[in-house]
Amino acid sequence: MTAGPGGYHAGMDDPGTDDRRRRVPRTDVVLADPRLADAVRRLGRDLVKSLVAAAQDRARAGEVAPESVADTVVAALPAAACGMRPVINATGVLLHTNLGRAALSPAARDALLAASGTTDVELDLRTGARGRRGRTALDALAAAVPAAQAVHVVNNNAAALVLAATALAAGREIVISRGELVEIGDGFRIPDLLTSTGARLREVGTTNRTGLADYAAAVGPDTGFVLKVHPSNFRVTGFTSAVGIAGLAGLGVTVVGDIGSGLLAPEPLLSEEPAAASWLAAGAGLVTASGDKLLGGPQCGLLLGRAEIVERLRRHPLARALRVDKLTLAALEATLRGPATPTYRFLHADPAELRDRAARLAARLRAEGIEATAVASEATVGGGGAPGVPLPSAAVALPHPLAERLRLGTPAVLARVQRERCLLDLRAVPPEDDAAVAEAVREATRAG
Repeated sequence: MTAGPGGYHAGMDDPGTDDRRRRVPRTDVVLADPRLADAVRRLGRDLVKSLVAAAQDRARAGEVAPESVADTVVAALPAAACGMRPVINATGVLLHTNLGRAALSPAARDALLAASGTTDVELDLRTGARGRRGRTALDALAAAVPAAQAVHVVNNNAAALVLAATALAAGREIVISRGELVEIGDGFRIPDLLTSTGARLREVGTTNRTGLADYAAAVGPDTGFVLKVHPSNFRVTGFTSAVGIAGLAGLGVTVVGDIGSGLLAPEPLLSEEPAAASWLAAGAGLVTASGDKLLGGPQCGLLLGRAEIVERLRRHPLARALRVDKLTLAALEATLRGPATPTYRFLHADPAELRDRAARLAARLRAEGIEATAVASEATVGGGGAPGVPLPSAAVALPHPLAERLRLGTPAVLARVQRERCLLDLRAVPPEDDAAVAEAVREATRAG
């Protein structure tokens, strides 16, 4: 072997490596840093210790200086002891399922904190005896939909349908149009969901056309209920026909309506999207809906309808397995009683204000030498709501490669990639996050 410039043989380890490894601080020394002592209290010793070990390994590999181990750990500390990372939704999809759909309102977030300790979720403090579980949340839901004689809450809309099918139609038939045998996402399909309860499906009509006579011919002594499913994530156009709730209500059997999107009252901007109040007024015996879609609340399934039907579902043994926890009840109540939700504000955003925000953000970035252009955009409701309804929006167009860097940054920013451009659609970005978006773009640009 030949000697290298540093006096050691080429091909052998750098003799400075051992010295560097000896200078890596011990775990107990790093954990004694006051910043990490506070992190241990907030996040737990195991999580912080794992970050220390990772930083020590980086120091041994020469990626960071040994004296910077504690700083490296501090920089890597998460905001909470949770693997989920906050994401700024710049996709233009208001209710993005992969991002957890509705962002909770400040009132709902405060309610979550208030309910995180011991609460009177199922206790009557006046008498000291057991009380109705989540009574204040249920009262708020009932007040929001006066057309419902009774209400109940389960953990999502699929659970609401499962409970209805089990309690009302196990071993019997559910009559449903072939055009409403939909897939609700990730491979889950309404027919599979319903038949898993022991109910049988009686399919009527065709994919594009179903008439009242089709339902009438199928209804009989073995009918548990007629199910009306709103096609919330697709549209069928052309030579079509369907039967509304009012027509089905005249068949003499219970009608269950799945509106899916969670509108409790009609929304003028989404005229074709059914509301729970409307379907109940038209004669539905039971309506099911999602809490984390257009309602703008936590994930849950809402059951609203005639008192005897809702009580039958509430008392069914399966209801216990599908019930929601105190945190969901608290967030739901705050959503219903509190101020406008982020979802409502995004839906009703002024397009002119969105254009102004995009222009200001693009100008700020261009002034720093970053390629950015304000462009017109179209947003969507998403989350299985209002398919095919465009929402005028505005976006900042950036070079395509920035999309991945923004997604991997802190905070993570999820953009929409369209025509080889990275689009930051502002419809679902709160105005107070514009500065964070600008900084994320700067960091992504520097990383490139």
